[in-house]
Amino acid sequence: MNLQLYYNNYIKQLSGVYEADEAVSITNWVFEDILLVKSFQIPMLEKQLSFTEENDLNDILERLLLHEPLQYILGYAYFYELKCIVNKSVLIPRPETEELARLIVQREKVNTSLNIIDIGTGSGCIAISLKHHMPQSKVWAMDISTEALVVSKQNVSDNKVAIQFVQDDIRDSQFKFENQKFDIIVSNPPYIKEDEKAAMHNNVLNYEPSLALFVPNQNALLFYKAILAFAKGNLAENGRIYFEINEALGNEMKELCLSFGFQNVELQKDMQGKDRILVVS
Repeated sequence: MNLQLYYNNYIKQLSGVYEADEAVSITNWVFEDILLVKSFQIPMLEKQLSFTEENDLNDILERLLLHEPLQYILGYAYFYELKCIVNKSVLIPRPETEELARLIVQREKVNTSLNIIDIGTGSGCIAISLKHHMPQSKVWAMDISTEALVVSKQNVSDNKVAIQFVQDDIRDSQFKFENQKFDIIVSNPPYIKEDEKAAMHNNVLNYEPSLALFVPNQNALLFYKAILAFAKGNLAENGRIYFEINEALGNEMKELCLSFGFQNVELQKDMQGKDRILVVS
């Protein structure tokens, strides 16, 4: 089939499932990946798709129409200028999480050597990006999931950084950091309440790991409580905690941090104007 006709039909079919702009963006990414061209080149290409190319594009389209996230289909995502593999064992990195990582780098990069721990690392995207942009720092990454740690270790290898891994449940942490304090503790833990599921899209509910997403309605801050308790014994003097949070729980989070004795609690809005980042010291 002619490339132009197929490309336009791809967008048309995806527009029945996704918003118009998203359908175009997804189509461009798919065609770039399969045809190894840049999206701006597509309108200028006079090309007939090969049998293999058409089959590959069809297979991806079928999965997209079932709401499967493109990042899982292709097996990778981009985060803060880095490429990371992803699968159903880990969350797909979000733009707001990249904002969190960028904020840390912007604020902390003047310090040449920091001890950093990323709690609930998942794919490792936060930890890897911090090590990449602050190479003199020592970075640890913690997660309870064996499958997630397999992914994050592969991403560390692919991105050629050095990170130390810890498998542990922060809610009942058994790992002891001997003679080690952290200048930065960062976490994007599960924070979506069970009663918020109804407003979420199928591409998240049906494919992304519930373990990394949801918390009970009656105890929505349980991971933050555990991390703050961990911080009381493991945060260095003048150290800082960076959290990604549920936009609806900003005030509750500030009160929680103050209750643990932290005096400076700064609530930051993301690019969409939502309360999304908390800086604590």
